[in-house]
Amino acid sequence: MVFRTEIEIKKAPWEIAYQDRIALLGSCFSDNIARKMCEFYFQVTCNPSGTLYNPISIAHHIDDVAPKADVVIITFGTAWVYVDKATNEVVDNCQKRPASDFIRRRLSVEDIVSLWQPIIKRYADKRFIFTVSPIRHIKDGLHENNLSKAILHLAVEQLIQSSISNIQYSIYFPAYEIIMDELRDYRFYSDDMLHPSPVAIAYIWQRFVDAFIGSGTRKEMENLHALWQNLNHRSLHPGSAEDIAFKKRTEEELRALQIRYPWLSKLSDSL
Repeated sequence: MVFRTEIEIKKAPWEIAYQDRIALLGSCFSDNIARKMCEFYFQVTCNPSGTLYNPISIAHHIDDVAPKADVVIITFGTAWVYVDKATNEVVDNCQKRPASDFIRRRLSVEDIVSLWQPIIKRYADKRFIFTVSPIRHIKDGLHENNLSKAILHLAVEQLIQSSISNIQYSIYFPAYEIIMDELRDYRFYSDDMLHPSPVAIAYIWQRFVDAFIGSGTRKEMENLHALWQNLNHRSLHPGSAEDIAFKKRTEEELRALQIRYPWLSKLSDSL
């Protein structure tokens, strides 16, 4: 007997490899995936201007990261936006200004698609992965949150369909469905009952790896993750002979890996 609904995720038509530069923009779910990628020393840039939630705010910063990226991962969090009454523009951050300075409105599917289709076309040489954040925005109200997520899903579907003629067409990764349908239990949430727990994040990461990363790259990941664990190891007896020998072995391992992965050179000062 099967006691849970397992989300079927097809293997992507293209893969992520270590030579790829990866940019992530969007809600804090992007931050979670970026942290997992950093544990395996992928070349990652994530939300350089801070966490972003709605499609317009994310679009404001796409030109900051996409030109130098090979893979762009976008996580839409909400369709609700705040419009500055003085400028009539959507703001990325209310900066603790009074609510009376803004008009709150919900984007439509058409708003999002008309904004993002030209972006995907402009960066047709990039591989886009779209996700919808599973984190509920309960301040919007649960019904309003559900409407918001539905709009995001419909918009992403249109964006995916419109890009299929490109050999590197955009992909949807079902992080939302994994949390809501496969891991639908509060034991997979953190203490606030809104954000996914570390166990849930690790599971979603594994499903992401299965979908986008080939077997050859996974073997490389094992070596690089072992390096990450060694560099983050905290000795019980600092300065002991065993600690000195461990650090020496780790340094030798790092030097060997730096030959193959030059971007690891910035880790030299970690030892």
